[in-house]
Order: sequence, then structure tokens, then C-alpha cells
Amino acid sequence: MNVQRITSPQDLDAALAIRNIVFVQGQNVPADLENDAHDRTDATHYLARTPDGTPCGAARWRPTENGVKLERFAVLEQFRNQQVGAALLASVLQDVQAAHPQATVYLNAQLPAVRFYERHGFEKVGEQFTEAGIEHYKMEWKRPA
Repeated sequence: MNVQRITSPQDLDAALAIRNIVFVQGQNVPADLENDAHDRTDATHYLARTPDGTPCGAARWRPTENGVKLERFAVLEQFRNQQVGAALLASVLQDVQAAHPQATVYLNAQLPAVRFYERHGFEKVGEQFTEAGIEHYKMEWKRPA
């Protein structure tokens, strides 16, 4: 699996297309909630590709007043359970750690993804909540000692 920080408009378009398939088409998230101003302003984006170069996953992070928020982790259905999400998360966390070593790192995890994030060092914070019609937990990363 190859994960790279996005530096070209073409790769950003590929990432946004993956997110559209996963969130808008697959989960019925309204397109105006899925695509926001952060996409083209303050977010850092990542694209995962298979060994043959096929785009298969996307993610982004951005600084907020509460720390660094990881967002929009999306893996196309046919590539799930193949370590795409783990590769994306590892790349994102490596860059976030380098850029913001003291910041709180957090995300809003959909219920089916909570165990995935727990396996990668995140802990639930607070109560379950609904966002875009989907149940979530806020989770924070407990940095390795």
C-alpha cells in the first residue's frame, strides 16, 4: 500500500471522488456536509493507492482550536480489510506528530470504526453523538510514551 500526502489537484480530485463514493453515495451524507471549505484551505490530504496505482483510500487532518482533528478517512469497499485504513492512519499520525508534537490529536469515529481506532491508540472521550445522521464517538490519540 502506498500512502502519500496530496500535492496535486489531480490527487485531491481522486481523494474527493473516493469520499463521495463512501460518504455521499454509500452513507447518504449530504454532499454539502461532506465537502467543506477546509478541503481547499487548511486541510492536509492523503491518498492511498494499491501497488498498481489504483486510488483506494483518502484522509485529511487540520489544526483546530482544540488540537489537530483527523477527518474524512474513507476506503473504497472493495479495498477494505486490506490494511488501507491502517496505512492511511500511520502516515497521517507520523506527519501530525512531526508538525504538532504537543497537540491533542482527535477525531469523530463512526461506531463501526471505534474498535479500529482503539487498536491504533485512540480512546473514546465523552458520550455518543449523531453527526450527519450517523452515530459517532469523539476519540483522542494517546501518544506512545
